[in-house]
Amino acid sequence: MKKIVFATNNAHKLEEVRAIVGDRFEIIPLAQTGITEEIPETADTLDGNALQKARYVFERTGLDCFADDTGLEVAALGGAPGVHSARYATAGHDHAANRALLLKNLDGVADRSARFRTVIALIQDGEERFCEGEVRGTIATEERGEGGFGYDSLFIPEGYSETFAEMPAELKNSMSHRGRAVEKLAKML
Repeated sequence: MKKIVFATNNAHKLEEVRAIVGDRFEIIPLAQTGITEEIPETADTLDGNALQKARYVFERTGLDCFADDTGLEVAALGGAPGVHSARYATAGHDHAANRALLLKNLDGVADRSARFRTVIALIQDGEERFCEGEVRGTIATEERGEGGFGYDSLFIPEGYSETFAEMPAELKNSMSHRGRAVEKLAKML
C-alpha cells in the first residue's frame, strides 16, 4: 500500500482524511516522521500556506507528503477570516474564541453566506501539485451540534438545515471542503 505523510499535528484532520481515503493509501501522521514542532504558516494565501507546510516536511524527510490549509470565507466580512481562520481571535488555535468573534462580527448582519475552502499541496516524487475543495453555505446565528471541530457548529451547508457539527461524520465528509479536496488528492495519487 502506498504511504504518504500528512503534514499536520491536528488529530481531527488526520482522522477525517483517513476516513475519506479508507484503505486506498496509508496516511502517515507527522509525528511518525520525527517532526513534532509547529510547522510555519506565514503565507498570505491558503495555497501558500499549504505549500509552505508540504515543503517543510519534504525538505526534512524526503518523503512524499501533502499539507492542507483551510479557510472559512464569509461574504459580509470581505472573505474573513479566510487564511487567518485558525488564528482569527487569538494567536493560538482557540476554536471557541474564533467562533465567538465570528458571531460577534456577524451580529445583526442579514447576509450570512459563506464558504469553506481547502487547498492541498502535494509533493510526490519531488513534483508539486495542488487541488482544492469548496462547500458553500451560511453561518448560523448560534452554535449548534456537538460533532466536528473548528467552525463546524456554525456552518450550515447549502441544501441542509443542520450545521456540520449536527451531522454524522460520514455525511459531513461526503460533502465537506476537505472531503472534496482529499478525493481530488486520491485521484492525483
